[in-house]
Amino acid sequence: MTAEKKKTNAPTDQAKMGVARPIGKGDHLFLVDGSGYIFRAYHALPPLTRKSDGLPVGAVHGFCNMLYKLIEDTKDEFEPTHLAVIFDASGKSFRNEIYSDYKAHRPPAPEDLVPQFGLIRDATRAFAVPAIEMMGFEADDIIATYARMAREVGARVTIVSSDKDLMQMVGDGVDMLDTMKYKTIGPDEVVEKFGVGPDKVIDVQSLAGDSADNVPGVPGIGIKTAALLINEYGDLETLLSRASEIKQNKRRENLIEFAEQARISHRLVTLAQDVPVEEEIESFGLHDPDPEVLIGFFKDMEFNTLTRRVAERFGVDGDAIGATGAYDNGARPEPKSPKGPPQKARPKQAVCQERPCVGWAKALRTLPMKR
Repeated sequence: MTAEKKKTNAPTDQAKMGVARPIGKGDHLFLVDGSGYIFRAYHALPPLTRKSDGLPVGAVHGFCNMLYKLIEDTKDEFEPTHLAVIFDASGKSFRNEIYSDYKAHRPPAPEDLVPQFGLIRDATRAFAVPAIEMMGFEADDIIATYARMAREVGARVTIVSSDKDLMQMVGDGVDMLDTMKYKTIGPDEVVEKFGVGPDKVIDVQSLAGDSADNVPGVPGIGIKTAALLINEYGDLETLLSRASEIKQNKRRENLIEFAEQARISHRLVTLAQDVPVEEEIESFGLHDPDPEVLIGFFKDMEFNTLTRRVAERFGVDGDAIGATGAYDNGARPEPKSPKGPPQKARPKQAVCQERPCVGWAKALRTLPMKR
């Protein structure tokens, strides 16, 4: 006789987030760049849709695989005690008040990714991990704020990201983990990237600018030249005050003419470390998820391989756990689409269920973890 499947609650309703646990010396806080995870997951795999109704779930599936692997692969070597995933909130940030064209040229998110943003946040909660975002601030600012708070009480911090904008935080008990290469980013890796240590990254970025974020910088100055100048003059303000000493005519002229633009860029690339965060860092205590909630979410998404893997990991009967039904017929409210013409979705393929993703997930599980 087949056992009746037990219907579970949706992660947004009942999944317990991180447990309350004091944080201090000897603890290790993991801060995951959730937005970076989303786009890596989206671009790493072919389109994936839910078989029952065609709902795009490829980024959700990739994100779940990445988060599951991160938790399982780092628990012994890195021993994280606290964990949170930080996301960019929709809309503008305080940087648009400093410079109205900040990130103005970025295209909107692809059509088939937009419905997955909310689902990915629900997936994070199904893992019993806090999903943090704040209107008016970017994920990087929230990460920087929590990193500062953790260091002030003596905890170690690992920022799970390879984003160059976060490299200014490296050092003094803070490192980064690039999960694609499974490589730790410390001060030496920052010098390799920027030609300066973490404490001078902001000055270099202020001069070089960033076309992706529309940070203007100083025309004609790239990362290498910026590093040479900062290493010679020490910091941005000293360089700008002594720009008349520069021998190269065009470089000297640009530094003088665009000095204020460099100062604006400095404000844009400097991460805020005083975001008025609402969630206490002590609430990020890492613990195992409720397998019924996690499996219920996976069954909603029709992730059969992940369902089996989690059932085996926690020693439960996955067949006896039912879907929550919270996402039937696209029931979850979707975030508003960004302004502007939507970007075309990637060409749709035949409904692929999970099968094309299995090899990718298996390859991820076999990659070595390097510190």
